Amino acid sequence: NAEIISADSRQIFKKMNIGTGKDLNEYQTESGIVSYHLIDICEPGEKYNVSRFQNDFFEVFNDIKKRGKKVILCGGTGLYIQSVLSDFWQIHVPINNELRIELEMKTRLELENIIQKNNWQHTIDKSTTKRLIRGIEIGYFLDSNEYVKKKQTRFSFHILGLNPELEIRRNRISERLIQRLKEGLVDEVQQLLHNGLSSEDLIFYGLEYKYITEYLIGVFTYDEMVSKLEIAIHQYAKRQMTFFRSMEKKGFEINWIQDQNDFLVNNY
Repeated sequence: NAEIISADSRQIFKKMNIGTGKDLNEYQTESGIVSYHLIDICEPGEKYNVSRFQNDFFEVFNDIKKRGKKVILCGGTGLYIQSVLSDFWQIHVPINNELRIELEMKTRLELENIIQKNNWQHTIDKSTTKRLIRGIEIGYFLDSNEYVKKKQTRFSFHILGLNPELEIRRNRISERLIQRLKEGLVDEVQQLLHNGLSSEDLIFYGLEYKYITEYLIGVFTYDEMVSKLEIAIHQYAKRQMTFFRSMEKKGFEINWIQDQNDFLVNNY
């Protein structure tokens, strides 16, 4: 008796199916299709942010609750999850072109040192230099500007976190990458480029789209791309866990599930 809201910052984009792991066939059950939301709501290249996600989430959330259903928020993007479970709305941070020009002249190591010095490392996506710069831009803005925080709707919730043993997680990640490549992941990225999406935009999306685009434009050989991508996904999974641990330090109780047998849905 529930509907699913996706908390994945890339599954919102149409035509980006394999690389984002939408796995829409899994929503088909013997009793019908499980209703899902906030998947395939934007065109590739369209700008989307956490502030917009908050608004979209509560619009869907309120509609589901009015129909007497339960809500499962599933993901993915830790900042999106935290943003709707927190007491306040995320403020929209404007672009600072002057700062961006200054940061673009710095090396990646210099950018990471700025993040570490300001203690922003748990909240910034470090998968690309462009995202590093955006994270620093946000950090400086929030540190130097006073703004009014708007209280958002509160609701009761339970947080369930999947936490298999490290070796199992690593094996699943590697096997999933191989499977996605077999399913046509490279062709998906090639088609996005063919349809007019710039290589810069695809690289900004990180992970699969970043490394496969760089392979397609000649930066890496195929084998180099697969090797670097596999390492990057493992590193991303580690950063996800770091973010969720930081949520715990902020007072969010996460019920960690190491094995599927640990979990009984009736508990919730």
